[in-house]
Amino acid sequence: MGTKGTPGRGRAGDAYRRVIGLTGPLLPCVSFLGRLPTATIQFGSVLLVARTHGSLTTAGLTGGALALGEVVCGPLVGRLADRHGQRTVVLAFSLVNAVAVTVLVAGALAGLPAPALVVLGAVAGATVPLVGPLARARLVALARRSGASEATVGAALSFESTLDELSFVLGPALVGLAAVLAHPAYAMAAAAALVATCGTAFALHPTSHATNPAGEDPGRPADPPVRGRAVAPGDPPAHARVEVVPPGSPSPVPAVPAVPGPLRTRLPRPPMPPGVPGLFAALALQGAVFGACQAGITALTGRLGQADQAGLVYAAMGVMSAVAGLAMAAVPERVGARTRWRLATGAALALSLPLLGTTGLPALYAVVTVLGVAYAPHLITVFGLLERSVAPSRLAETMGVATSALVGGQALAVAVTGRLAETHGPTAAFAVASAAAGLTFVLALTVRPATYAGGPGNALHARVPDGPDDPHRGAVL
Repeated sequence: MGTKGTPGRGRAGDAYRRVIGLTGPLLPCVSFLGRLPTATIQFGSVLLVARTHGSLTTAGLTGGALALGEVVCGPLVGRLADRHGQRTVVLAFSLVNAVAVTVLVAGALAGLPAPALVVLGAVAGATVPLVGPLARARLVALARRSGASEATVGAALSFESTLDELSFVLGPALVGLAAVLAHPAYAMAAAAALVATCGTAFALHPTSHATNPAGEDPGRPADPPVRGRAVAPGDPPAHARVEVVPPGSPSPVPAVPAVPGPLRTRLPRPPMPPGVPGLFAALALQGAVFGACQAGITALTGRLGQADQAGLVYAAMGVMSAVAGLAMAAVPERVGARTRWRLATGAALALSLPLLGTTGLPALYAVVTVLGVAYAPHLITVFGLLERSVAPSRLAETMGVATSALVGGQALAVAVTGRLAETHGPTAAFAVASAAAGLTFVLALTVRPATYAGGPGNALHARVPDGPDDPHRGAVL
């Protein structure tokens, strides 16, 4: 545990050491570099086409098509990973995406017409390998299979969200630097090289077997026994809460025999629980907050004659969000997930309101940096609630849909609030950000996501109670 006087810091450090112990030091490095191109090509495609064609309209259409392709096809990539395992899917999409980005760069440099660039942008977005969401699913699977505590699973989600935040801060910064020093094409070419090499390394890493479909991992150790009611012939799929029995501990009832691999792979996909769409909506609204803040920051810095500061202001918010995400591992377990969700969304609403009266650059830096404190905790909590709510066989697909909701909400908000900021000033964009934060808070107060509890085949996905107010706390069915 932590040193005297710093129990939270020590608890967080211990949790992150356990997380790294699940993967080894190589996988986080590879997954970070593998997800960096996703943050690079969105902004990079806009700067590239604007430079080569001299048209912001064509640049915007190309970047929008790229975002739309990612939003539409992201869930498909996740579903394919659930069905066929991450190794094959990530490897194929990484290589295809590297080719697609390269062709987009070549097409822009060759002066292809706008419709062709829009199509190439859509293909580049549709083939994004989703290294970030799949890394999150893989790390959670490793934690569940090792019998890790909920604190370790939470630290894993915090760690992954921090890597996401850092990539989305560093990616646009690298593109901007390349554009100033040379040409955006260099940043796009580097993104293609990274997704080909690091995406491949992520796909082929030995931990990829952790997300193989049930019954298709010959090296997988036997599932631990499960306490629970024995499944009688003809029973429907079980939805009772189950409890993982640590190896070597006594079990008061006989272990439920594992379902044979071939049979398990033919089971129908479980449906999404009722509370999951509300979580997806919360992520879409969070994306809208990002997009509206981005538009407002751009408009205000432009009005102040400091347009080159927009990226730095947005980066300051991202860095603070990443720091807050890392600190989430120090939050005591007694603070349940739903409580964290309400606190994070309430804080985002309260901290966004000062934006409405912000008129100067120093105040903008201060308000936006403080606002970043609420972002990562919200994302980490919602991803954690999603992981608790869905069946393991749909985890990668769920992470893909969640990422699509976040990206889609941001892209739509940038398009809408960008025009609002041009006609009515930055305050209009900031008002949309506060309204979206308010709606997210309402969702956190009203949506009650269920905790998934699978049948014997999903024993490793069993849940511990979510805080002292959990009505099922201590129950073993």
